Amino acid sequence: MNTSAVEAEKDTVSADGETDVRRRARIRLELAASYLQRGQTSVALEETRQALTTDPRFTDAYHLRGLIYMQMGDLNLAEENLQKAQGMRPNDPDIMHNMGWLQCQKQQYAQADELFDRALSIPTYMDRNKTLMSKGVCLVRSGKPDEAEPVLQKAYEFDAANPILGYELAQLKFQKGDAKHAQFYIRRVNNGNFATADSLWLGIKVERALGDQPAVRQLAGQLHKRFPDSRQALAYERGAFNE
Repeated sequence: MNTSAVEAEKDTVSADGETDVRRRARIRLELAASYLQRGQTSVALEETRQALTTDPRFTDAYHLRGLIYMQMGDLNLAEENLQKAQGMRPNDPDIMHNMGWLQCQKQQYAQADELFDRALSIPTYMDRNKTLMSKGVCLVRSGKPDEAEPVLQKAYEFDAANPILGYELAQLKFQKGDAKHAQFYIRRVNNGNFATADSLWLGIKVERALGDQPAVRQLAGQLHKRFPDSRQALAYERGAFNE
């Protein structure tokens, strides 16, 4: 290789060690992530394709493409891309987490639980609470509420403002006949900015079980105002509280 070629090669590497190829691929991936946040999955997918055309060894591009396919509901292509990313970076807890959540979507609950535990076993993992929540939700789906409850409770201790955790714990408590504790959790959800038709409906059933009719009427008013055509609003009209 002549001197000018060596110099040209050096010019493709930035001060932080990133090659020009990787930099161009990373810019594409940042665009893909932005489009995904806005719900433009097709455009996001095209940007990941461009990133991988530029740099076929870009692990993060396979990872993000897996998440895009998961959001699009194509679990097989999601798994294919997440497996590719995991093969390239096998000890990445974020990839383990997302692969675990994918397995949960596919009702492969044992595999999901194993992947969540592997992610949680990595001391440097920063998003442990996210994985605890997903592990707990997946245990509920797999029909193991008694195992799920302490996991969700542990996650709630660190993230009490999380409406998903509040809802899941309220539902677990209510199903076990503990309406009083269910009320504590679901009221925090419904008094915040993230109430849903599901959370309002659960709140109605909890307050009804405790005999608080004013609270029932107040929640029913919210349900009809915010989600008038929802399945939950129609169930309330029918008095179908045990569906």
